Amino acid sequence: MTKQMNNVLIVGGAGYIGSILTKKLLDEGFHVTVLDNFRFQQNSLLDCCSYENFAVIRGDCRDKDTVTKAIRGKDVIIPLAALVGAPLCDTDQTAALTTNLEAIRLLLSLRNSDQKIIFPSTASGYGAVQGNMLCTEETPISPISLYARTKIEAEKIIMQAGNAIIFRLTTVFGASPRMRIDLLVNDFVYRAVHDRSVILFEGDFKRDFIHVRDIARVFLHGIKNFDGMKNQIYNVGLNEANLSKKELCERIQKHIPEFTYVESKIGKDPDKRNYIVSTEKLDKTGFVPKYSLDFGIRELIKTFTILGDKKYSNV
Repeated sequence: MTKQMNNVLIVGGAGYIGSILTKKLLDEGFHVTVLDNFRFQQNSLLDCCSYENFAVIRGDCRDKDTVTKAIRGKDVIIPLAALVGAPLCDTDQTAALTTNLEAIRLLLSLRNSDQKIIFPSTASGYGAVQGNMLCTEETPISPISLYARTKIEAEKIIMQAGNAIIFRLTTVFGASPRMRIDLLVNDFVYRAVHDRSVILFEGDFKRDFIHVRDIARVFLHGIKNFDGMKNQIYNVGLNEANLSKKELCERIQKHIPEFTYVESKIGKDPDKRNYIVSTEKLDKTGFVPKYSLDFGIRELIKTFTILGDKKYSNV
């Protein structure tokens, strides 16, 4: 690791992805600072406090003085902080705009041009395009939620500023010290473990998925290969997990045979996303996902055997 890439700031590092990423980078020898407001009262970074190369700032990513302090001396900035998901953004649209977009404008106005940014955008920006068409990074963007609109607008201004990598993440799954159940795979496995059933609305709608630990791995991959990947957008997904909601239920059923699902002919899912993605561009950089969907389902079954409370969600 070169000296100039050693100091990393993770904004929102105590969240679902950040709690995995922080420890991974610490184990890789990076000096990691986390800026987080600990909105959910999470204690997911306690295991990191024994690392001498770990620092934490409790504060708001929208506050100029706080961000100025946090970015000082950092080589790489990973702005994870966001109100994630359409339901949470809809409950507080002002906070969504200020956190997901205006905080990025602030960060860009304060950083030095040589400070590198690796930004998690969302494949939700592909919207409700036909689910059997592979979306590449050149596919027209068509966000259908405030969440997706804020993330896509943020990626635009980051690309304009330069010296950055954009990762468009597909729907994340898997266990994390800051657990979330309000993600599709996690939610369905939770229901399979505790309710043994789920009602599907528009079960043919497709989505792609990626394990949270592979998200941490792709950020590390971006850091290590920054010069060859910079100023580009990359889809991040799992090719074997381009699945409809019905197909996802069938996969879960293989692990929990007593799990049943019913496709409702009445009512609609408020989440209209229907897309699958191509990861060919990222594949060519040498990144290979490690964690399969079946691994994640087995992991989540154990996780939800421990967690019986649905408080672990963003909404």
